[in-house]
Amino acid sequence: MTAQIINGTELAQQLLADVARRAAALTARGRQPGLAVILVGEDPASAVYVRNKIKACEDSGIHSVLERYAADLSEAQLLERIAALNADPKIHGILVQLPLPKHIDAHKVIEAIAPEKDVDGFHISNAGLLMTGQPLFRPCTPYGVMKMLESIAYPIRGAHAVVVGASNIVGKPQAMLLLQAGATVTICNSKTRDLGHHTRDADILVVATGKRNIVTADMIKPGAVVIDVGMNRDDAGKLCGDVDFANAKEVAGWITPVPGGVGRMTIAMLMTNTIEAAERT
Repeated sequence: MTAQIINGTELAQQLLADVARRAAALTARGRQPGLAVILVGEDPASAVYVRNKIKACEDSGIHSVLERYAADLSEAQLLERIAALNADPKIHGILVQLPLPKHIDAHKVIEAIAPEKDVDGFHISNAGLLMTGQPLFRPCTPYGVMKMLESIAYPIRGAHAVVVGASNIVGKPQAMLLLQAGATVTICNSKTRDLGHHTRDADILVVATGKRNIVTADMIKPGAVVIDVGMNRDDAGKLCGDVDFANAKEVAGWITPVPGGVGRMTIAMLMTNTIEAAERT
């Protein structure tokens, strides 16, 4: 068996086309959607992510504002800038690129963003709404994973979903979205004993640890859907995920590649959240 590939690039293009259509409709009514992106410091990976987000805005007809600051920007200055963006009617979404320099409290920064402009879905208010099944914004990566499952018409209700990774950004909200869709959910973390025992029972396996090849082919149930959220570099410096893709694709029923999988979807869902924010105003 060779797994069917869930092509995140193609699916993201379809979603961004819908975003562009909705953005054009809003702009025609005099309310162009706006996204502000704040980058503090010179982290190379963050610079690439931000560049991709700004390009997606340009391609989708979303007004973007990129604010770059030196790594020595004070926490108070950053919070002051966020307060100004909260009050700006032309800005519907605010994104502060993580990680931040160590002297800035990321939690405090996230909580300073107005919940109705928190298009990353990280604010504690939005996390609470997600927990109760009434999300204002779904965090972009888990939202993208759900769209990928939807694209293959996978029957989530009644399936056993295993999420490997328990971060606030991916693992926990992913588990909540799968639970709301009717799956029975197991969450594994770095302390889980016998990880393979759990993953081999998964109909849907979502891996988000940042550890290369943490899931190997012998840890996958034949025919399962494997969603690889990881973004790592192999020994040759090439992008790879958390799953041993070359061997896993011979066992899984569906699988996402890295690159070309979840990463593209994350940006598409950020644009979708921004449009949703603008449509609410």
